[in-house]
Amino acid sequence: MDVTRLLEDLNDKQREAVAAPAQDMLILAGAGSGKTRVLVHRIAWLMEVELVAPYSILAVTFTNKAAREMRGRVERLMGQPLNSMWIGTFHGLAHRLLRSHHEEAGLPENFQILDSDDQFRLIKRLLKSMNLDEKHWPAKQIQWYINGNKDEGLRSRHIETHGDHTQQKMKEIYTAYEQTCQRAGLIDFAELLLRAHELWANNPQVLQHYQKRFRAVLVDEFQDTNNIQYAWLKLLSCENNNMMIVGDDDQSIYGWRGANVQNISHFLRDYPTANTIKLEQNYRSTSNILDAANAVIGHNPGRLGKKLWTEDSEGEKIALYAGFNDLDEARFIVSQIKTYYEQGAALSDCAILYRNNAQSRVLEEALLHEGLAYRIYGGLRFFERQEIKDALGYLRLISQPIDDAAFERVVNTPTRGMGDKTLSNLRVFARENDISMWQASSKMLAQNMLSGRAATALKGFVEMILQMTQEVKDLPLEKKADHVIKHSGLYAMYQAEKGEKAKARVENLEELVTACKQYEAPEEAQEMSPLSAFLAHASLEAGDAQADANQDSVQMMTIHSAKGLEFSFVTLAGVEEGMFPSQMSNDEPGKIEEERRLCYVGMTRAMQKLLITYAETRRLYGQDKYHTPSRFIREIPGDFIEEIRLRTQIKQPMQNRFSGATSHAAFEDSGFKLGERVEHKKFGEGTVLNYEGSGEHARVHVNFDSVGTKILMLAYAKLTKIG
Repeated sequence: MDVTRLLEDLNDKQREAVAAPAQDMLILAGAGSGKTRVLVHRIAWLMEVELVAPYSILAVTFTNKAAREMRGRVERLMGQPLNSMWIGTFHGLAHRLLRSHHEEAGLPENFQILDSDDQFRLIKRLLKSMNLDEKHWPAKQIQWYINGNKDEGLRSRHIETHGDHTQQKMKEIYTAYEQTCQRAGLIDFAELLLRAHELWANNPQVLQHYQKRFRAVLVDEFQDTNNIQYAWLKLLSCENNNMMIVGDDDQSIYGWRGANVQNISHFLRDYPTANTIKLEQNYRSTSNILDAANAVIGHNPGRLGKKLWTEDSEGEKIALYAGFNDLDEARFIVSQIKTYYEQGAALSDCAILYRNNAQSRVLEEALLHEGLAYRIYGGLRFFERQEIKDALGYLRLISQPIDDAAFERVVNTPTRGMGDKTLSNLRVFARENDISMWQASSKMLAQNMLSGRAATALKGFVEMILQMTQEVKDLPLEKKADHVIKHSGLYAMYQAEKGEKAKARVENLEELVTACKQYEAPEEAQEMSPLSAFLAHASLEAGDAQADANQDSVQMMTIHSAKGLEFSFVTLAGVEEGMFPSQMSNDEPGKIEEERRLCYVGMTRAMQKLLITYAETRRLYGQDKYHTPSRFIREIPGDFIEEIRLRTQIKQPMQNRFSGATSHAAFEDSGFKLGERVEHKKFGEGTVLNYEGSGEHARVHVNFDSVGTKILMLAYAKLTKIG
């Protein structure tokens, strides 16, 4: 058997992982080490050499995009379609299981998926129906509580409150939420995973079927799994199958959303015979960048341990720039990108990464001033846009009238004259009678329980939905969508609005019809109606696509958003104590370590050039913050850093902030120096910390002993030197 094509162009460790005998394995894969290639070739090896049928392979990824890419690469390598192989995300695979076994899972056949926004709305309605003040019981906090418990595998009945009033009330809300969802046939994203786990745990015959079916289980990005996901995988594991997990404990950066970095260690504990293979050769970055990143992450205790290396050149040293303030920092970053661009690079080869979104504004202004196109990665996705969710709400209600979340979204959109009181009465009646709001509407209308105007409005809505349901019954999917958008009043409502935003909403509604026309149901959805399959697709997919990908533009994003990406020239901006690591990370155990892993991820996005910047003073949320350089900068050995020192320039805020310039020397000509002690008639004694502007607009920042920092117009401050 010739397996050359499966093993050629792989390094020794990659080849060892691909050609290993059937066994449990941990592939500890460093950044840029070719892990996706290893996974693809391992799947092909299992089919061709180990004679594992595609039907018996389960591969789990963390994004729909990654799942599609993996399937495509395996099919190209094998030269044939592999429809029977299961490749998908945890949520997508859980959804597939629940559709196939809805009765065993205790779900209606037409159950609907609640996305995060719909879940939030449902919780707000629930709090109203329970007469709970949202000031004391915030819906977002309740949402975190419910999802957090589900990620730990806990139903409301499992939670111990130990007599705590707050915990008891939260548990009651969780119980009411579970009852509402069960009654309406709704499941949220966290419920998909929990219900899939319960399906196997409570139905041994179903579990045994899949244990016998899946001889090979492969899991990518294992460091990002949460507790319920790992528990689900452990249930599937048996003597009949083997599990190969691929992960990197140094890139676990999603603890805030439930990921448990300890799951890799737990895997080694639970599978003591598992073979560990380390992929440490990096194909992305220069050795200077890798050595610096290794030095930073080396400060984290309890690592499984690996050291990235490359056959590539040493490359440039990491550039380090200290901005006098955030304006100066932004100006310098943009000037470096502009120079790189003028030397022949593409703007899209350049990325500016930051710890939080609040940092982007001043960077955007600097880019605009220089006329450089940019794109903020991670804007609203197509299926998350208001008008799309409105249209999907109507389609969901037609598909399943007992969907309360869809009912509430569209019952008064466009406005039909139904007030909060009418909707509140509907909620209460539905809850008291354990029925959906759609059923409550029919009963309350039949029993004349609503006032004249409210009854007329609600009756008109119910009749419209019934009429549309009949009219679209035999239409193809795209014509269903077009009919509902036009006859519900949505299209006319947005068309009547003025401005570019309204025009974009109308175009998006038209694009939804196109999406329906282009939609092809996957193999696992063949038993579903086209509408049900598309609605599930819309909830699960929520599109990874951003703005025009073809436009050459600087890429701006949080470091979390940059995971899995790479750029020739990367800037890490705002690398300061209190910013990165964040101030809150000092308050919780393990958070500093996660911040350091985040820094490591940011650094290893860079292929050729890495610029790290910080500002001595930064205006955030309307306040000036004074920060020291981040500890992560101090953890990089000096041999890998080149500190850039320029004559600091500060812009004139009263005109264009990025045009005029003032030097340190110009300020000192006024008679004051940074760090000098001064006295003010009203505020007393203080220290000069900062300055900005020039001429009549020059301002000075002084930290006064008694009142803290003040920003004073130099021309009117009447400061006197001390000593």
